Amino acid sequence: MEIYLVRHGETDWNSVHRLQGQSDVELNEKGRELAGITGRALEDTEFDVIYSSPLMRAFETANLIRGHRNIQIIRDDRLKELCFGDYEGGIVPELMANEADPFHYFFSAPEKYRAPKGGESLEALCARTAVFMKETFEAHEKEYKRVMIVAHAACNASIRCHVRGWGLDHFWDGKFQKNCCVSRIELTDRRYEMPEECRVYYEPRDKWT
Repeated sequence: MEIYLVRHGETDWNSVHRLQGQSDVELNEKGRELAGITGRALEDTEFDVIYSSPLMRAFETANLIRGHRNIQIIRDDRLKELCFGDYEGGIVPELMANEADPFHYFFSAPEKYRAPKGGESLEALCARTAVFMKETFEAHEKEYKRVMIVAHAACNASIRCHVRGWGLDHFWDGKFQKNCCVSRIELTDRRYEMPEECRVYYEPRDKWT
């Protein structure tokens, strides 16, 4: 089985480094353009099904990548982004600047990150995406040839950790996830490999990073 793991297109919040989490923000014009480019690049690649986060930015990306093809899109709550609670809507560099705040460690030492009020821990995120992978794919490996997941940066990072057997100290290891980047995962006899990571199909100009 092949699994194409995709991050959603750009939103206005992405463009100003505003923390989205489970805030339901739609794609902006550039995000729709990038999703369309990605869809055209993959239009000759056949997918059995697309699994998507129910949040607008991911679900719209999934629809734009699918285009006019007859592919079912299944929304699954386990693919929602990490809930950041009181941090949502904050500007990431400003949150990181406070060394006394647990968010200071979110990228540099994620194993030290502690969720704020109303937020979700990285441990909880990894647990729900691991259950998703086991129940959806590992238990039904022979039923699919090729599938797609469209979700979010932290959600997809947790899936990469599951695939590679990494702990939280390696949560952000690997290539940086640009909007609409695509990672290709292979699942054979419940063993994973990732032969391609974070490929983008659009010209990597500065305004699109």
